[in-house]
Amino acid sequence: MYGNWLKTSILMAGIVALFGVVGGAIGGQQGMLIALLLGGGMNLWAYWFSDTAVLKMYRARPVDAASSPYLYNIVRDLSQRAGLPMPKVYLINEDQPNAFATGRNPAHAAVAATSGILRLLSERELRGVMAHELAHVRHRDILTSTIAATVAGAISALAQFGMFFGGRGSNRPHPAAQILIMILAPIAAMLIQMAISRTREFEADRGGAEISGDPAALADALLRIEASARGIPPLRTAEEHPATAQMMIMNPLSGGKLRGLFSTHPATAERVARLRAMPPDGMPQA
Repeated sequence: MYGNWLKTSILMAGIVALFGVVGGAIGGQQGMLIALLLGGGMNLWAYWFSDTAVLKMYRARPVDAASSPYLYNIVRDLSQRAGLPMPKVYLINEDQPNAFATGRNPAHAAVAATSGILRLLSERELRGVMAHELAHVRHRDILTSTIAATVAGAISALAQFGMFFGGRGSNRPHPAAQILIMILAPIAAMLIQMAISRTREFEADRGGAEISGDPAALADALLRIEASARGIPPLRTAEEHPATAQMMIMNPLSGGKLRGLFSTHPATAERVARLRAMPPDGMPQA
């Protein structure tokens, strides 16, 4: 538990430090301020309104105890076990098995699942998946990802516009070095942001196992989702809006040989191995 939180803290510190280095080298104080304000403004909007936007993007349909008692009752029971307010529950009419959580805090949270994942998984496995999503809510991962996205976006803005408000005279880097920074800095920021996302997924797996009391159920669900997804067309919305991929319990995007490096999710085999190593009830040993 503490190892994952420490890793996240180190990665967050790393992306902020990268912003300082790039800002000093390219933008100077003026450029850093402009980039941070631009990135912060966009992501502040995302923090408050992205849940509604994403749910509309995926054409998610709100459900309740009357319209979808199976899914709703699972989420209600797990929310009570986690000590969380009951989130809004949504269903997405897609064959691809997946699920995600969104919302700026536990009091304004929503969880969504595809119709495909409801058909694929047993009740026990589905409980493991929805417990994972509720762990994201409990850990306030939307806030963490928003901060990371703000700084990463500011770094990209600095790299793109550094030529216009860069340092002057001796403070301005050599043009070749500046071009190199402009190319490499956004890539480095993206890699750190993805590493933060992968770390939060591990922590949500652990937290979800504690909430459900059955880590093996989530492990089985992850293996079943990965195996099934290979034969089903990918989520069209995720392909059109790849920034939403990090929200899913399983990466819905295709990738090449560098998929592990550029993925927002850890390898399924490693996630399963960690879950299998947990106590059967998911609770940390004294």
